[in-house]
Amino acid sequence: MKLRTLALVAAISLAAFGTAQAKGGGGHSGSHSTSSSSTSHVSTGDHYVHSYVKKDGTVVQGYHATNPNGTRNDNYSTRGNVNPYTGEPGTKPRDGEGPK
Repeated sequence: MKLRTLALVAAISLAAFGTAQAKGGGGHSGSHSTSSSSTSHVSTGDHYVHSYVKKDGTVVQGYHATNPNGTRNDNYSTRGNVNPYTGEPGTKPRDGEGPK
């Protein structure tokens, strides 16, 4: 099981490295901070979370996330916001709201 997980992590790493090289990004593997400007949300910025493998073997694909700042209200997944990368509207409650 550990060998299979290790092989999967290596394959994902190679795929990410190849994508970075193809885009001219060199082999840099780390989070990238970018400014985000969209009329659907107010954000101080976002970053990219690279693909990873959970302990149970589940592969989580890479995704963009807003930078932590102590509030949920400007997260892409919060109601009233739209993820500019996927076009999906947020569904999670805002700060002070209960689930709806």
